[in-house]
Amino acid sequence: LSPPRAAADAMCLPLSQCLDWCNLPLRHRSSRRNDSKRATILLRAQKSGPLGRDPNIEHAKLGVIRLDYHYPTEVGDIDNAESFQYPVVYRAVPGLTFQMCQEGKMTPEVEEAFKDAVRFLHAQGCSFITGDCGFMLYFQDLAERLISLPVAMSPLCSLPSVTTAFRHHGKIAIFTANSEMLEPMHDEIMRMCGVETHEQKYVIVGCEDVPGFEPIFHGGKLDIAVATPGIVAKALKVCEEQEVHAFMFECTQLPPFSDAVRAATRKPVFDAITTCDFFMSSCVDNPRFGLNDWHLAWDGDHGNYVLGDCLTPHSKKKLVTINRGNTVLHT
Repeated sequence: LSPPRAAADAMCLPLSQCLDWCNLPLRHRSSRRNDSKRATILLRAQKSGPLGRDPNIEHAKLGVIRLDYHYPTEVGDIDNAESFQYPVVYRAVPGLTFQMCQEGKMTPEVEEAFKDAVRFLHAQGCSFITGDCGFMLYFQDLAERLISLPVAMSPLCSLPSVTTAFRHHGKIAIFTANSEMLEPMHDEIMRMCGVETHEQKYVIVGCEDVPGFEPIFHGGKLDIAVATPGIVAKALKVCEEQEVHAFMFECTQLPPFSDAVRAATRKPVFDAITTCDFFMSSCVDNPRFGLNDWHLAWDGDHGNYVLGDCLTPHSKKKLVTINRGNTVLHT
């Protein structure tokens, strides 16, 4: 082949177009080259099918490991699927009570049920797995070793990133349901997150004395309207007393108050929902640019999950909170 012909074949352009390109000023060649690449991609797409909308790629799903703990949820709570803009799959672990989770040690039987739950969510095609209690950080290592998916069992898994973002400026206020209950997890936070919460960088704030927040300690309904002023007051107070630049909400029932704290303090609030959104955003189409519609769309239906769904009848009978509230025992 002559040099012009060989060049044209290499560029996947007809010879006449190739010669036209060679005669273009240099400032125009890059644009023509990009057009050529686009044309080549589109030609391949015509032969192999349209770009995106691959029926073999499902919409990404969030997987949530649930405690054996039933309570009325609010939008914003991690256990309320309406808190998310993507599908959610829940799986409860029979016998994994809040007290057991808080202590950070499962019985052999409960540990096997926990492993089954993680594997179940993996088999369901979940893209990211988390837990519905901040104290599940104790089980981060166990869950992460079982599967190759990203796992963040607690909002505290985001604390290293938040710390890096504010390393040279101000403090981070860590809000928890009960500050005394969080203290025993100090060593685990250090081991899993590499964060020393005893440093002056962090301020631990307990919400145990906030009116309207106490129902979470006995499985009752959280009174958002009553509790919001108290949560906001704590946030404003800690900002007055300390140079706080950001908030980390460790408790997974605190996100319903995140917007109120953001508005009152004009500071960022990181919580269980922002943690999930961060990981899930890495698995779904960004409609603003790039290749769009490359996976199936989601119909927006979250279903009506009830504690115990996705369990066998035998496993459901092991739920210790099955008679609490309005939980329905499916058979």
